[in-house]
Amino acid sequence: MKITAIYPGTFDPITNGHTDIIKRAAKLFEQVIVAVAANSTKTPAFSLKKRIDLATHVLAGLNNVTICGFNGLLAEFAKQCQAQVIVRGLRAMSDFEYEFQMAGMNRTLIPDIETLFLTPANEYTYISSSLVREIATLGGCVDKFVHPDVCAALLKKMC
Repeated sequence: MKITAIYPGTFDPITNGHTDIIKRAAKLFEQVIVAVAANSTKTPAFSLKKRIDLATHVLAGLNNVTICGFNGLLAEFAKQCQAQVIVRGLRAMSDFEYEFQMAGMNRTLIPDIETLFLTPANEYTYISSSLVREIATLGGCVDKFVHPDVCAALLKKMC
């Protein structure tokens, strides 16, 4: 059975933790769509185009992974993509309550699509895009948390 999974997020910026989840999902599903949210409720550091470009570069070589931007409800975008699974990453128990609530809402909006939670490797459980941005903004080194090209883009953006 061909199963398409969608992994949504703001990816501002894409971190090694995101990449780990995407690689894990790529082993489980025939196709993985990394859905980069425009997210009008947040003020991202990078434009949607830049976030898509960075994700495309970081994930090059994963032949069954596609990167797409989207605006609006994930439920509608997932239906457009004919996805059967929504992949969500859980770093810590603090993520679970929010993600569980979102999974329930998505199940109500799109009952035919399942939500699957994946955990990253231990070395990535504490990494978040917001922490990476904060460290970069304060002049700290983020090369352990993101791809070298993302690190360069952050340095350029923050200088």
